[in-house]
Amino acid sequence: MCNQPSKQMLLGIFVVLLIITTPIYAVTNYKISNYGGGHQIWFEAEDFDERNPDSDQYFPVVDVADAFGQAINRTGGSGGMIRWTFDISDTDGTSGTWYFWARVLNPDNLSDYMLVEGDPGDAEIPAEPPFPGGDGTAPFVNDDDRVFEETIDPWGWWGNDQGSTKELQNGENSMYIFHRQGDDTAFWDVFVWTDDPGYRPTDEDYENALTFLPGTAYNPSPADEAVLEDTWVSLNWSPAKTAVSHDVYFGENFDDVNGGIGETFRGNQTETFYVAGFPGFAFPDGLVSGTTYYWRIDEVNDLDPNSPWKGDVWSFMIPPKIAFEPDPADATDSVVLDVQLIWTPGFGSKLHTVYFGDNFDDVNTATVGLPQGNATYRPGPLELAKTYYWRIDEFDGIGTHKGQVWSFTTEGTVGSPNPAKGAVDVTQVPVLTWVPGVFGASHEVYFGTDKDAVKNADTSSPEYKGSGNLGSESYEPGQLQWATTYYWRVDEVNNANTDSPWTGPLWSFTTVNFLIVDDFESYNDLDPADPASNRIFMVWVDGFDNPAINGSIVGHANAPFAEQTIVHGDLQSMPMSYDNAVGKSEATLTLTSNRDWTEEGVGVLSLWFQGDSTNAAEPMYVALNGSAVVTNDNPNAAQIGTWTRWTIDLTRFADQGVNLTNVNTITLGFGNRDNPVAGGSGMIFFDDIRLYQPAP
Repeated sequence: MCNQPSKQMLLGIFVVLLIITTPIYAVTNYKISNYGGGHQIWFEAEDFDERNPDSDQYFPVVDVADAFGQAINRTGGSGGMIRWTFDISDTDGTSGTWYFWARVLNPDNLSDYMLVEGDPGDAEIPAEPPFPGGDGTAPFVNDDDRVFEETIDPWGWWGNDQGSTKELQNGENSMYIFHRQGDDTAFWDVFVWTDDPGYRPTDEDYENALTFLPGTAYNPSPADEAVLEDTWVSLNWSPAKTAVSHDVYFGENFDDVNGGIGETFRGNQTETFYVAGFPGFAFPDGLVSGTTYYWRIDEVNDLDPNSPWKGDVWSFMIPPKIAFEPDPADATDSVVLDVQLIWTPGFGSKLHTVYFGDNFDDVNTATVGLPQGNATYRPGPLELAKTYYWRIDEFDGIGTHKGQVWSFTTEGTVGSPNPAKGAVDVTQVPVLTWVPGVFGASHEVYFGTDKDAVKNADTSSPEYKGSGNLGSESYEPGQLQWATTYYWRVDEVNNANTDSPWTGPLWSFTTVNFLIVDDFESYNDLDPADPASNRIFMVWVDGFDNPAINGSIVGHANAPFAEQTIVHGDLQSMPMSYDNAVGKSEATLTLTSNRDWTEEGVGVLSLWFQGDSTNAAEPMYVALNGSAVVTNDNPNAAQIGTWTRWTIDLTRFADQGVNLTNVNTITLGFGNRDNPVAGGSGMIFFDDIRLYQPAP
């Protein structure tokens, strides 16, 4: 039921089809995304492009707890209007039905009025008050209009299923809010339009959406990282609205194109396409197979002081003449016995010849193989726990192109090594783990620094480190040397099987030349009842249990709890939100290894962080052993939106009394730790906390 206008106020949202193509005003700060479904365009409520009257009498921009940046709220008398202009083509979306969502705070079940223009009966939008729904003026109510009332939890998402749809046009559209009656308890924070009716926005979606830079070129063709099966190309792009001409960069080296070095600058032009690979054009002899090409478009408008606008570096690849992208991938373990081999054909190939066997040299030197018309081959039933080798030669009608020798090992041996095969930057105190073979009852572990010795070792060799029963798939070699390559092998044993033991594949890893405090790669989402559970917020202790004195929360609310998109190194980083309404926010790790911060002469603590421009500028600090504190020199560090390294000389902690040979805890925090005062909030990501030797 709708509350009466005399008791509550109505809010109108217009979406108006604009005839003009270049408005006087437009929202310039917005984000685009296709994560989770469809195309999406996001913008902050406070980033409007026009309001009438031009004052904050009706829609002031305010600070509200837990809003992204700021919000707008409804206050004062009725009669105000506010407008947002946005372009759905920036998302690569097209005209049709789009769905509106808003992140709002509406605790009192206020009746809001959403009007989506499109019915013939809708009147024209007035240029000045009174506006529809305000000052006693009736709202426009047709089939695509909506009067609704919802109690929205802070901060909840409202939209779509309440009928908030609109037939948006290609290009620019405008959305209006018309003020009806004052009430300062309802707030609008973030708006999103999507063309996917099933999409439901989340706060994380907004945080991870890409900021759109309206001055840059977009929509590249070929698409970024495309595979192009030709020796010429026509590069095409969508220009920025502000562009008058375009600087074209094109070459074979990413750094050269990114830096505009040498011949990569191909000139300035007004056309939005560039051809290469023909006589008289760039690369006149044609594009070369097996080569990755890079290109960049800078948008130019000499009348704008911000010009030129540097574009992203895009790439495409001309496939090689040899077969590539094998499936199973090279050196894969635990492959099924009836495997089908698949590969991507070489550029222009007409016929494929397969060479297959259990000896590398035989497969590498073979001259007689099995011709195949399709890029698949099924070798037939294979033996358990055995390594096989295969090679594909491609014939393109002119010549034969010998392929690489790939390998895989069938099931029955151990697999999924951690560290992965060939891993680098591995901690000096690793825990080696693996997945057991299908028939193994126990495991025999071999470990050392000599590749051949580990490969050929048996239980009488010094490389043999012992055995373990099924269920104990791990080995801790202890403290290892810095920057050293180690080899390991795990054989599966089952005395009830005459084929036992099954020799495992040879794996290797190389240790780092620094100490790892935390790289955040070990955390998982397993249930706490599982002995292997290692949730990030159970290790980094935050303010969840003490919110009155600590405003931090580590990890996401839902799995995956560690961040897996915004990362500096490897696969995970630590998300940490802070709310300094209680004075400070911090999270603490209790160290169980690498507590001697003088080992190998280390003297510098290094960590990486990424914040956001919407974060409150709270001081960022590191504390050791719960007492010694060092604060980042940049008071706005939390607002830096790119991965940034922070290094701290360890003497700054030692001078405060910390025994660097016995560091028990490390704390990451925001605020003034010694004198907490109420402050703002935000979200930040940490990664790769390490200890380095000082530079010589």
